[in-house]
Amino acid sequence: MGDSKAGFRPGERLVELANAVRADPELPRRALAGMLVRHGESPADVAPEAFTEGDAAALRAAAVRLAGVLAETDPDRAALAVNALLAECGARPRLSRHDGHAWHLHVDRGDDASWAEWFTASSALVLAQVFSEAGRPAWGECAASGCGRLFLGTGTGAVRRFCSGACASRERVAAHRRRKTARRDAGDGTSEI
Repeated sequence: MGDSKAGFRPGERLVELANAVRADPELPRRALAGMLVRHGESPADVAPEAFTEGDAAALRAAAVRLAGVLAETDPDRAALAVNALLAECGARPRLSRHDGHAWHLHVDRGDDASWAEWFTASSALVLAQVFSEAGRPAWGECAASGCGRLFLGTGTGAVRRFCSGACASRERVAAHRRRKTARRDAGDGTSEI
């Protein structure tokens, strides 16, 4: 379990897996394996004998748990949830290089940690880093009606409310139309002389 591709982003992996498992709680092992490959794992690392159905079930459960943390926007509750994950991981950060991967940071209990332990530990680390840099949980559920996808904001500036520019634009247009309709409806019958 490593991070071979340049520009590896464990936060993106966390959000993709959490959203996928929220959408399909029984997401097949093969689909999870494909996501892991897109995020730096080698195909051999996620072959059925190395990433079993049991590993997939445990990874899905970890993704559900982490989705709950991503949905928490209250700073105190979010901090407590991230701290609980970090305490559970119980390992000091260390640089690791294995299976042909470049040196990368691990906070799991060792290179023999399970897929779920590794995913939880690396996700907890990225959430702690993002929280500490922003001074608040820089994540949440999309506020666009009918969306609800999880997102992780890593930029500075205003608190993010939407998972994408498309959802933000759709909500702005809908709000504009509601205001326009309300102004028009408020004007009906009031301008008669």
